[in-house]
Amino acid sequence: MEESILSVSSERAERRKVNPSKKFVKSAYVKSLREYNKIYNESVKNPAKFWGEKAKQLHWFKKWKTVFKYSKKPFVKWFEGGKINVSYNCLDRHLTTWRKNKAALIWQGEPEEDSRTYTYVELHREVCKFANVLKRKGIRKGDRVCLYMPMIPEIAIAMLACTRIGAIHSIVFGGYSAESLRKRIKDSEAKMLITADGSLRKGKPMPLKDKADSVLGKCRSVKNVIVCKRANIKVKMNKRRDFWWHEEMKDASPFCKAVEMDAEDPLFILYTSGTTGTPKGVLHTTGGYLVYVYQTTKWVFDLKDDDTYWCTADVGWITGHSYIVYGPLANGATSLMFEGVPTYPEPDRFWQIVEKYKVNVFYTAPTVVRALEREGKKWVDKHDLSSLRLLGSVGEPINPDAWNWYYNVIGKRKCPIVDTWWQTETGGILITPLPGAMPLKPGSATMPFPGVVPAILKEDGSEAAANEGGDLVIKKSWPGIGRTVWKNPKRYIDVYFSKFPDYYLAGDAAKKDKDGYFWIMGRIDDVVNVSGHRIGTAEVESALVSHKTVAESAVVPMSHEIKGQCLYAFVTLKRGVKKSDKLKIELVKHVARVIGHIAKPEKVQFADALPKTRSGKIMRRILKAIVEGKKDVGDTTTLADASVVKTLIREKEK
Repeated sequence: MEESILSVSSERAERRKVNPSKKFVKSAYVKSLREYNKIYNESVKNPAKFWGEKAKQLHWFKKWKTVFKYSKKPFVKWFEGGKINVSYNCLDRHLTTWRKNKAALIWQGEPEEDSRTYTYVELHREVCKFANVLKRKGIRKGDRVCLYMPMIPEIAIAMLACTRIGAIHSIVFGGYSAESLRKRIKDSEAKMLITADGSLRKGKPMPLKDKADSVLGKCRSVKNVIVCKRANIKVKMNKRRDFWWHEEMKDASPFCKAVEMDAEDPLFILYTSGTTGTPKGVLHTTGGYLVYVYQTTKWVFDLKDDDTYWCTADVGWITGHSYIVYGPLANGATSLMFEGVPTYPEPDRFWQIVEKYKVNVFYTAPTVVRALEREGKKWVDKHDLSSLRLLGSVGEPINPDAWNWYYNVIGKRKCPIVDTWWQTETGGILITPLPGAMPLKPGSATMPFPGVVPAILKEDGSEAAANEGGDLVIKKSWPGIGRTVWKNPKRYIDVYFSKFPDYYLAGDAAKKDKDGYFWIMGRIDDVVNVSGHRIGTAEVESALVSHKTVAESAVVPMSHEIKGQCLYAFVTLKRGVKKSDKLKIELVKHVARVIGHIAKPEKVQFADALPKTRSGKIMRRILKAIVEGKKDVGDTTTLADASVVKTLIREKEK
């Protein structure tokens, strides 16, 4: 890398360290930095021994022959020869213990009156029944089943039913367009689609079955469609193809033996966006993935038997797969699933749920934290959040100001924050605090999980110095790594292993400080080249949000005659702050003070709202299209509010 803003930014990195309380440390699984270092060093020195010991905590029908080996680099196999079943480990394993009558899944619907609780024995019964429905419809081991569903318990039941009989599930986020669904069904060649009449969104019914119907004629692989009733939307049912969930479940047997799966048998396909515009079907397999999400859930969230754990993600994303369903249930935890959004009907919806269910561990996205911070502390103060003992962050780097608000206002200065870095392709969390073990630095993902060996590389492949930015890579394999891209192993190699052969390329820019703490700076493709200087947009966004008037920001590149590229900033102000040209000038100066003059935005546009998906992710490709003056900004069907785009185009800076 040339001179990098990542090194410039080290001057402003948070130097404050926040230690876990003595009370938290006393009951934590890993209690000190010394203990962490001992575990970590042993895990790296002898990974087969480390992961083998963790795997023994799960139920295996047959033990593995080897913990891991490469068939041909970079293709790896974990626990080869072992026989295991994910559904069995998430459900049956607990039925011979006191946990059988413990709440496994708590579901809170968008309307306050809609809620359901499934104990482990009840969830087991429902999963077995639906597994028998799948078998009755001709689904067998290795068949692909596509799920296009709202955040209702049936999506978790369907996932676990697929894993019970060895079917490979492919979940398509319910907010995706019909065309996105078609592409994923076609690529996976799914034999069945499981969907719902619709979903609820801020009190309004949103169609799902109708969207699916619009493309199913082009999806010849789909033979059957199972439809769940949720939104009371009238839908057309094809008598030969479509079946109601509740009717199929009526006479289904509550007993279904779990199939013994090879550890390397496919578990699920999850599509993630690619630079070519064609989604990549990341394939995860059974044994290694389950071992990894089991252990990371246990240690990262310090889960205890009496905890109520809430991950606010949608099950349609990898976070929902790993840390709503598989990781928590494998640990025998109580996992809470929420259908709605954080600001409906009021901005205290999340805090009302925390109080109602006495949530102990809360895991959400920085986007959510910033949005709720913007609404003000008064909404937090209405509720008793004393049950909380641990907070988590996922999805993008959390800027220090949002971290501090989260820690001080939500956690009342007593809850450690686990700022987790990982990806769809990694299966589980790779860089994270172990909350009882290490001091936290606001804005830093801290240190690698045991067994994970990250590094920061410069363009020539040499390791970067302390506080010098570069490419984040992982040097050694871990059990949760995605094994390939579905039907396209060449793409797997090209995307993840071509730039630095033998190392997994994350695609994120990062740096490591002198204490060994990792700082994730954002995607490499979110690095802008200004006058030969590479500037991470995440750093500029963080600098803008550190200003007392700013609630949220998104920075994208803009063409510049002289500099090649410059920065264009969209800024959402806090409630009550007046927009003015004077404030724009002040914000530009603030960035210069915080980072350096090279990082100053060329343009600042105030935005009452940013284009976001229903999961809260800012769609920067749309912002780039707006800045470039394109009339067609691309697909906006996944946005929570598509009208935001028209407003931004109308108010664009000249």
